[in-house]
Amino acid sequence: MNLQAIKAIYMFEMYRLRRNLSQSVLAPILSTSLYFVVFGSAIGSRMADIDGVSYGAFIVPGLIMLSVLTQSISNASFSIYFPRFTGTIYELLSAPVSYIEILMGYVGAAASKSLVLALIIMATATFFVPLRIEHPVWMVVFLVLTALTFSLFGFIIGVWADSFENLQIVPLLIVTPLTFLGGSFYAINMLPPFWQAVSLLNPVVYLISGFRWSFYGAADVSLPVSLGVTLGILAACLGIVAWIFKTGYRLRN
Repeated sequence: MNLQAIKAIYMFEMYRLRRNLSQSVLAPILSTSLYFVVFGSAIGSRMADIDGVSYGAFIVPGLIMLSVLTQSISNASFSIYFPRFTGTIYELLSAPVSYIEILMGYVGAAASKSLVLALIIMATATFFVPLRIEHPVWMVVFLVLTALTFSLFGFIIGVWADSFENLQIVPLLIVTPLTFLGGSFYAINMLPPFWQAVSLLNPVVYLISGFRWSFYGAADVSLPVSLGVTLGILAACLGIVAWIFKTGYRLRN
């Protein structure tokens, strides 16, 4: 295992976070703060508690998941697409660096950025709502698994995309709507029975449900099911990435 190569790729990508601090950190924090002001204060003050939790506190896990999902995909997809766009990817592929080491460097950096952002958003939330974490170990488990899974998903998108416009298609048209419809701002049991059944077809529901359980001990889906779905998505992404490296899909040509 070439640890020096992994470190070089990882540190190069992490340096991008410092170069684009306003875009990478400040913009998501500002948008999340607006969610707390609008939904938590303006609307939440008029709503009853959900499972014994104030509405402002209830939406915190969903907002964190929304940021982690979108930022993991964005960071990972751009990180691998830009070298393809400029042609520098061939220098990396010709270097004595294995595909696994390349993947660990890019995905590790994208996941790290998302985790840093999640912790900052969590700290920001304490200024707006009373926040408690009943199961901190499970909170970390779901946070890390989600960041890694969707960083892998973003890596796949970055390899598949053939233009900067295509980088935004999947996050904007698929992932973001699924996140908003996945219980970020409401509990699934608040919906009519038919729409509850439809919502359970949304994989993001299981991510948010498990993550919210780690905060308040209440969830729409049982913990084993949420964890199983999360690991299933992770396994599917790993399988696709393995196929990409095995065939050289859009990397060697």
